[in-house]
Amino acid sequence: MIRKFLRRIFSSNATAPVIEKGCRTISCAEHGITCSRISPSSLKVALTLQQAGYSAYIVGGAVRDLLLGLKPKDYDVATNATPEQVRAVFRRSRIIGRRFRLVHVISHGEIVEVSTFRGSTLGDASRPDTGQASADANGRLLHDNIFGSQEEDVRRRDFTINALFYDPATEEILDYLDGFEDVLSKRLCMIGEPEQRYREDPVRMLRAVRLAAKLGIQIEDRTAAPIGDLAPLLQNVPPARLYDEMLKLLFSGHALAAVVDLRARGLHHGLLPMLDVILEQPLGERFITLALRNTDERVQQGKPVSPGFLFAALLWHEVLAAWNVQLKTGERPIPALYKAMGNVLATQRGQLAIPRRFDGVIFDIWSMQPRFESRAGRKPFRLLEHPNFRAAYDFMLLRCNSGEIDSELAQWWQTFKNADHTIRESMLHQEVSPKRRKRRRSRRKPADHEKAETVQ
Repeated sequence: MIRKFLRRIFSSNATAPVIEKGCRTISCAEHGITCSRISPSSLKVALTLQQAGYSAYIVGGAVRDLLLGLKPKDYDVATNATPEQVRAVFRRSRIIGRRFRLVHVISHGEIVEVSTFRGSTLGDASRPDTGQASADANGRLLHDNIFGSQEEDVRRRDFTINALFYDPATEEILDYLDGFEDVLSKRLCMIGEPEQRYREDPVRMLRAVRLAAKLGIQIEDRTAAPIGDLAPLLQNVPPARLYDEMLKLLFSGHALAAVVDLRARGLHHGLLPMLDVILEQPLGERFITLALRNTDERVQQGKPVSPGFLFAALLWHEVLAAWNVQLKTGERPIPALYKAMGNVLATQRGQLAIPRRFDGVIFDIWSMQPRFESRAGRKPFRLLEHPNFRAAYDFMLLRCNSGEIDSELAQWWQTFKNADHTIRESMLHQEVSPKRRKRRRSRRKPADHEKAETVQ
């Protein structure tokens, strides 16, 4: 009732949206998305902007997901108001970003991202000085803050399925590029000339693979054709952007399918170190497949996932290779392992900006692996008390399941972990104590009085 009241009030006061030529209007009866399915916070932001006299729409992935029967992770709003004008409408808001200037509006404890319609023309001298646009030698856009019309904003987006505008006041969808048909046909199509669009932003190649895997759709032939040849352009993307996109891919709930597609299209080179070599090794391929499958299952079940754990798994066989190199130089095992861990993370950080806050978890998981093989004395008890024992234990199970180490180790630790103190003590006693007692007796020096008795 409140939503209907707000729509009635706002619709009567707001400026009617300008529907440009060539735009198809899809009614609610045809697409089936009512306001009740929209996030209340984003609904309020869009309607408030309309009441203030601006055009405002729910855009992007939220509209696409709703059409596919999925629950959107977030909602974005696009408007013809500038960031400063949006900031003036909402007291609890802030302008963010350099490459893209956006406004984050806080509503009911949620953050709604509001963007201004942007133009799609680079270096057009006829435009007013409302922003900047520049590109590097490869065509990658470095700055893109030229404001434009609604239709220009549609055409500068990446894929047609992400270029649908939902008007919460009328519950209609505005479709300029047949994106509605592409959603129904489960087809991913690039807007504009694919090679040029990939050069403008090479991350779009990764995004195409991620969306295809996540949504279960096919990449159109014209859209897919340039990807293999343009894959090296990803080396020119800032590591922080690569990390953000890879994190979305790995925690999409369909990481395994996406990584397989990355490899097939030649996009894995330089993203995760030597992923192509790892996947060609029988043990490495099985290990990573199990890690990605477990992550997908946890995401799909709504369980928490750890970036540190997943990156530790993806980089583990690089650590093993570097560890073996250090051992061949005569280095002792544990110092050699620590050198290998440091070298691998340092190399990877130059390619994919893994935040340093995950270093502790990654190092703990790796360094605890040799300790699982020590089942004598108090070492197993101290290992159980480690704060990251559970993560390291799950990692060790992956190694056993992949065939890297003997499954007997996993069985022993599963029993030891769940047993009471008495059983734990007996497990250690049965394994190592008899030999150690015998060896110690043979090494004990006789006391002086024992020597005297021997002489007598």
